[in-house]
Amino acid sequence: MDGAVVEIELNPHERKLYDRVRALVSAPVPGGPSGLRDLALLLPDLAVLLARLLQDPRVAAGDKAVALLGLGYLLSPFDLLPTFLFGPLGLVDDLFVASAALSRLLNHVHPDVVRSHWSGRGDALEVIQRLSRWCEDQLRGRLGALLRRCIRWRS
Repeated sequence: MDGAVVEIELNPHERKLYDRVRALVSAPVPGGPSGLRDLALLLPDLAVLLARLLQDPRVAAGDKAVALLGLGYLLSPFDLLPTFLFGPLGLVDDLFVASAALSRLLNHVHPDVVRSHWSGRGDALEVIQRLSRWCEDQLRGRLGALLRRCIRWRS
């Protein structure tokens, strides 16, 4: 294939509730770049992906445990960076946990299984890999330096 994007339109009754709501909210432009709406929907997309992998019989029990831990943290009211104190910055720890859980799952679950549960725009594997790289860069950069200072301060 020459790189053309193939989109399959499902009957609205066959689409899952989250996918229908997401389509209403994001209203993507075919072939257009990801926008602010897609960025705002990234964390919900990752949470839905973890929940769907948790329910998939093709995913091994140990991998489901990883998905459960990741989803549990995302849904938990207790965070390392509480959103009510830090605003949008408080979502960074959720992105780190989702990234870590999904990176682990990508090494153990067939890529087609992961792709079949993805509601977001673009290829699920590419999105997860980009998110993982971003998280690693942040941990090596300013955020890592801040965490190291906090650890030294408490010691």
